[in-house]
Amino acid sequence: MILEESDMGVESNKEIVRRFNREVIEQGSRSAFDALVDADFVNHSAAPGTPNDAESLWHTFEHVLRPALGGLSVQIHEQLCDGDKVTTRKRVTGKHTGSLLGIAATGLPVTIEVIDIVRIRDGRYIEHWGINTLPSVLAQLRAGQMPEK
Repeated sequence: MILEESDMGVESNKEIVRRFNREVIEQGSRSAFDALVDADFVNHSAAPGTPNDAESLWHTFEHVLRPALGGLSVQIHEQLCDGDKVTTRKRVTGKHTGSLLGIAATGLPVTIEVIDIVRIRDGRYIEHWGINTLPSVLAQLRAGQMPEK
């Protein structure tokens, strides 16, 4: 199969998102984060009244999710690319081994379903929109149980 130039851009943009999930979210690589996220990055999914810049995105992974979820892993189920936007449907899993947004470790397995849209400019994240099941996961952890997947 021969890829045309536009197909190569699609694959390149998808690979940037895959690399972000692997190296930044799973492995916690600050150097990969700096290489993949533009200084002008805007997270349109940040909670109202909270910072929505690149540093706040790093904080979410490095100081909220990764310390709370032992064995954190990302499984990408599907990626679609339209121009400079990559939509990814994925699952984030781990074991609740540390405090997560005020909820003490339960030792329970955690699964967060996510759909992200990332706009790529010059090989770097410039904008993000997303939805996830974290609110329901937090409610389940407070109740002391997670549903089977």
